[in-house]
Amino acid sequence: MTHAEQRVYLINSLLAEESRFSDMELPADEQGQKDLLRSLMNVRMPRPVSKEFLTIQDEYLIAEREQTGIVDASSLPTISGYRSIALWQGDITTLKADAIVNAANSALLGCFRPLHACIDNIVHSKSGIEMRLYCNEIMNKQGHEEPAGQAKITPGFNLPAKYVLHTVGPIIQGDVTPEDEFLLASCYRSCLELAEKHHLTSLAFCCISTGVFHFPNRRAAEIAVKTVKEYLAEHHSKIKVVFDVYKDKDYAIYRELLI
Repeated sequence: MTHAEQRVYLINSLLAEESRFSDMELPADEQGQKDLLRSLMNVRMPRPVSKEFLTIQDEYLIAEREQTGIVDASSLPTISGYRSIALWQGDITTLKADAIVNAANSALLGCFRPLHACIDNIVHSKSGIEMRLYCNEIMNKQGHEEPAGQAKITPGFNLPAKYVLHTVGPIIQGDVTPEDEFLLASCYRSCLELAEKHHLTSLAFCCISTGVFHFPNRRAAEIAVKTVKEYLAEHHSKIKVVFDVYKDKDYAIYRELLI
């Protein structure tokens, strides 16, 4: 089965799962097919799927991953004056690290909005539907929504990273409160503690709670840098921490804080 044939197989399998998609036609162009596949994965509820589907999906996503390219976190230079902190601008889902951090929502099942640009959507899209199934098992056992400031670990599945740490940051609906700041700092500490517990040596943080959660970018960066620096010093940690940013404005803020 060629790469294109794999994509068509995956789309048709997902379309066949629900009657509401019965009239949907397969786009003729490659990008249209890719968008449809991702959208179907985004909206799919966490229910059982065949081993054949997972095998073909994994082969397809790994090929997509290789085509996009992988950046080895161990190759990123640390910042002068910091033994184990690096700053990198790019797509966190392309990082080969022991773990990357996903800014999740309280349901911890990923983003259900088709093609949404949030990190939660992108992480789940590129890892495959196993991620949502795995998270669903965690949440069923937990029996309640994930509180802000904590973290859960899952395999990376088809991502270059071995693991994903899912953390829920505070949602800002007005002025930032001391409680919001405490919870954001707790997200970073929880991820670092979880990384230590699982003997991880490299961890890439996204800009937690910024974007759709509306935490001001500069204040969020200040809390992130302060919390990570304090944790690494207090625990004599050897974890290599990568502050991964996507937007130019975030890169400028982190450079100012770290360099």
